[in-house]
Amino acid sequence: MGNMEYECPHRVAIPPSKPLAKSLETSLKETFFPDDPFRQFKNQPLSRKFVLALQYFVPILEWAPRYTFDFFKSDVIAGITIASLAVPQGISYANLANLPPIIGLYSSFVPPLVYAMLGSSKDLAVGTVAVASLLISSMLGKEVNPNQNPTLYLQLALTSTFFAGVFQASLGLLRLGFVVDFLSHATIVGFMGGAATVVCLQQLKGILGLVHFTHETDLVSVMRSIFTQMHQWRWESGVLGCCFLFFLLITRYFSKKKTAFFWINAMAPLTSVILGSLLVFLTHAEKHGVQVIGHLKKGLNPLSVSELAFGSPFLMAAIKTGIITGVIGLAEGVAVGRSFAIFKNYHIDGNKEMIAFGMMNIAGSCTSCYLTAGPFSRTAVNFNAGCKSAVSNIVMATAVMITLLFLTPLFHYTPLVVLSAIIIAAMLGLIDYEAAIHLWKVDKFDCMVCMAAYVGVVFGSVEIGLIIAVTLSLLRVLLFVARPRTFLLGNIPNSMVYRSIDQYPIANNVPGVLILQIDAPIYFANANYLRERVSRWIYEEEDKLKSTGEASLHYVIIDMSAVGSIDTSGISMLEEVKKNADRKGLKLVLANPRSEVIKKLDNSKFIEKIGQEWIYLTVGEAVTACNFMLHTHKQNPAAIELQPQDNNIV
Repeated sequence: MGNMEYECPHRVAIPPSKPLAKSLETSLKETFFPDDPFRQFKNQPLSRKFVLALQYFVPILEWAPRYTFDFFKSDVIAGITIASLAVPQGISYANLANLPPIIGLYSSFVPPLVYAMLGSSKDLAVGTVAVASLLISSMLGKEVNPNQNPTLYLQLALTSTFFAGVFQASLGLLRLGFVVDFLSHATIVGFMGGAATVVCLQQLKGILGLVHFTHETDLVSVMRSIFTQMHQWRWESGVLGCCFLFFLLITRYFSKKKTAFFWINAMAPLTSVILGSLLVFLTHAEKHGVQVIGHLKKGLNPLSVSELAFGSPFLMAAIKTGIITGVIGLAEGVAVGRSFAIFKNYHIDGNKEMIAFGMMNIAGSCTSCYLTAGPFSRTAVNFNAGCKSAVSNIVMATAVMITLLFLTPLFHYTPLVVLSAIIIAAMLGLIDYEAAIHLWKVDKFDCMVCMAAYVGVVFGSVEIGLIIAVTLSLLRVLLFVARPRTFLLGNIPNSMVYRSIDQYPIANNVPGVLILQIDAPIYFANANYLRERVSRWIYEEEDKLKSTGEASLHYVIIDMSAVGSIDTSGISMLEEVKKNADRKGLKLVLANPRSEVIKKLDNSKFIEKIGQEWIYLTVGEAVTACNFMLHTHKQNPAAIELQPQDNNIV
């Protein structure tokens, strides 16, 4: 057996090098164009490419030719249904944002028309959202008092909407949608729940009929404001608010139990507005402490381009508000759109959605609208009403237009307490405690992120909660990168399969061989940690073998199948591990290095240092080679080197 050659059945190939331009093109395509949006333009004449480009950026041109009358009938029913929800919600959310109620109606007219042309979702219903309204109120309210200077406050709200639209459209055009992905599911659950809690607390002002109220959003400030004004509580307003809140919650509960009667829940807010207005009108309750909306001017959206406060000293506050509300609006809208697209088995383009959201908010800021997105409640009603396309948004906008032109005087006697009840009923649905329980069962850290976001919003502010949640999420990403997992592998009995001993306790250690798996790319951020961790595995294995009196350690095999990439710091780490192994009389063996990894190892001359014969395609082949050498060494101690078969292929 003396100098026998071990013939490796498979070889690890070094991929051919690519020109720099080609490599850069591939990398950029994978990063920014994973969906390959240009594939439809291949081998097409110039005229056809122009048409396809128009259809890509204006999706309505693509699906409109196939639109049928049956679809239109379904969309009309859905559009009228969501319009009945949009009118009271628009007024309510504008009130939440400390904006004139008419701005909420304006925001349900122009933006849905823009989205219908540019959006890729068939189900998303566009409108104002409570969380963005709260953000605008809390962030801009710190700079300008909406009661003392309503004109400037409105200008800042429109300006922040403009910058939100610019930011959203830029993300879509530059295909930077992954920025929104930093808001994890756990973050959104906690943030939305906290924001919903804060919104409900804020509505106690309307329920109790208070005139003066704190502009702070944290729990302590709100409770202090409520209980220090107990002498100003209005029982008439409280009774009215509780009755309508009970009515709204009962209708929602009934609609959930009997899904065929979804329209009852959809019509409940408008019904509440009508009943509340009639009750106030007939009883003259506005003279007994029940506050009403008052006069709403008729007419369509006036242009507001000249109202954008680009020269205001509060411009930076408007930009900050726009970016934060823009990200939240995108995260909610895209998530809602994708959720309902799954039910109908179609795909929505995240970057198209960002462009559509951006353009509708830019257009909205120029036509007296504040920030709009895709609220879950309105989209759910649209979906259940049987919508077939974005035409339902056009129908809704038409219904709102009719309201603006002819029906606004009817809202004069609408009590604010009804609007508060509508908001509270909608917000209670956003406190998803079941999702939090599920997070706890599945991933404790995700649950901690969720609770941190919730507590930060409720006891701090909306911004603090968002910052805490995003920071924790990023910290988790950094921990995964900086502290990757390493596993000790063993052999599954009666097979050539090697798996983690923690996962498969039946897996057996290989005498004289330590098999490790690195479960992440090797970068500068984790190179030093991995060097220390591999060294520790070696120390622990040697100590264990000494204590049990088993055969000493001879080989260290590193399974690199999960190492997708490596940088120069990672290569230096491998060199240090090899030197450390050499000092201990051990041999370092690599198994299954990936394409990019083996290419860099070859360019850095590391392969020459370790020896081409010590790199194998699988862990099984590496173990077989090590066992062969151990057996050969026992027969002939001088024969300890494998014979390389080919100098060109590793």
